[in-house]
Amino acid sequence: MFKVFTTDEFDADFESLDESEKKRIRKIMAQLKDQGESVGKPLKVPYFREKRFEGKRLYFLVYKEFAVILALGIGDKKTQQETINQILSDINSYNRFIKEKFGN
Repeated sequence: MFKVFTTDEFDADFESLDESEKKRIRKIMAQLKDQGESVGKPLKVPYFREKRFEGKRLYFLVYKEFAVILALGIGDKKTQQETINQILSDINSYNRFIKEKFGN
């Protein structure tokens, strides 16, 4: 069982969705809690993944060693490469945050 956390960017993206999309995201989040690393498609590095739904993409990092998932954002095909590039440029900050919070 994984714990799922969200960033401020993810929360803002989520709030901008309509109710049917929010419902779908909630189902994906439940799936992430249960199945973790087996959800979605890996991007560039094995623990960076995307899950496609209704023309949109949910981006997240899977930290198997801590049983933690960090949901980073939601985008569409038009912003996909920009979003991926931004996450990759910030990935060390995310890693540091998770290791400081959950590592011993």
